[in-house]
Amino acid sequence: MKITIYGAGAIGGHLAIRLHRAGAAVSVIARGAHLDAIRTNGLTVHAVDGVHHARVAATDNPGDLGPQDAVFVTVKAPALPQIAAGIGPLLGPDTPVAFVMNGVPWWYFLGLGGAHDGKSLPRVDPGDALRTVLGARRVIGGVVYSASEVVAPGVIEVEQPKSRFILGEPNNTLSDRVQTLAGLITAGGVSGEATPAIRTELWNKLISNLAGGTLAVLTGCAPKTNYAEDAVRAAALRMMREAETIARAMGAEPTSNHDGRVASQGSMDHKPSILQDLELGRRMEVDGMFDAPLALARMAGVETPTLDLMVALCKIRSAGAGLYDR
Repeated sequence: MKITIYGAGAIGGHLAIRLHRAGAAVSVIARGAHLDAIRTNGLTVHAVDGVHHARVAATDNPGDLGPQDAVFVTVKAPALPQIAAGIGPLLGPDTPVAFVMNGVPWWYFLGLGGAHDGKSLPRVDPGDALRTVLGARRVIGGVVYSASEVVAPGVIEVEQPKSRFILGEPNNTLSDRVQTLAGLITAGGVSGEATPAIRTELWNKLISNLAGGTLAVLTGCAPKTNYAEDAVRAAALRMMREAETIARAMGAEPTSNHDGRVASQGSMDHKPSILQDLELGRRMEVDGMFDAPLALARMAGVETPTLDLMVALCKIRSAGAGLYDR
């Protein structure tokens, strides 16, 4: 099975290794020193189950690869316009494209049903560029739990004790293609899961990201440090409850165990990816992770006073660093 990983950073590189171990013919699209290192030395992933190395085809030009059996998009949200412009050569007549990313995805309203079916998120998919190129038929949603970092060009360190990749159809069916791709990930040595409720899984992670990510951006600290303060934990719980209310208003059914979320995050020394971006001077995923959930709240008539304040402060911080356009 020919599979391309579009965006071979920490998550994409780890996924590429797992699919390679499962026997897929894997190629990656990367750039800069990371691409040069993959071409020269291959990909190396340090994970709890050992050190894994693979030689995979690597390029910065999708036209080098031709049509694929499947594509995984693992870039950060600010790079999505580049995906819309470049993904065409990878698409055969039936090539599915799985978006394994944080935040509210550009495809959220595709196949949703109800009053909001078919709506757009202009800040996440400007000009509906991805919707125009891909339509609804190709899209697979994805959620990943795999705290990781590119520690050197071509080298990825995974801190997550148990990595999980969850895939699902936007129309809430349990399709053969989703089960096949999830099975390949599992065969590669981590948990690949197929779900008929991908939006619920998105919110289960997003609820934690909204609280932990905003706090990390504002303090510059990992959750373990932030949640050591009683007042910070209380604010996080308020944000989580507000986010759950948005999710349920949109038809998702995330877990209400917010104390468990805080306890889980409170043991983490790993800095969230959005804080890593701030520290490294990379464009930040403010729109998908922070702003889009509030756009959904406005659509659903949900009040979110704590989230409104925290997101506004994060926008000011991100824009002041030159990494976000308000």
